[in-house]
Amino acid sequence: MRLILAIGAGSFIGGVSRYLLSQFIQTRFLSTFPFATLTVNIIGCFLIGLVFGLTERGNLTQEWRLFLATGLIGGFTTFSAFSNETVGMLRDGQFWYASGYILLSVAVGLFATIIGITITKLI
Repeated sequence: MRLILAIGAGSFIGGVSRYLLSQFIQTRFLSTFPFATLTVNIIGCFLIGLVFGLTERGNLTQEWRLFLATGLIGGFTTFSAFSNETVGMLRDGQFWYASGYILLSVAVGLFATIIGITITKLI
């Protein structure tokens, strides 16, 4: 039950954080391109890299890993939104936007994860 509560608390914090950050970012761009979701996904990829880098080093207990990775970051990241928004762009014939969104999300997301893991090896 303790692990479930830790995951739930993290999910709550992550979900609320995603909403607030997304609102902040998207209201600053006059575009249909989903900059907010892209930003949240990149930050989430970086954070998951940090968490799993610290886990590999033995610096995080199972409870903290579940709270941070499954709960907080899982509640924060929006890859399901990414998928839905990409399908919407494709349906609307915005193939360049969809292609750019896919490329940036995947390539920069992977790079951010690698950077997160690398940082944990340096400290």
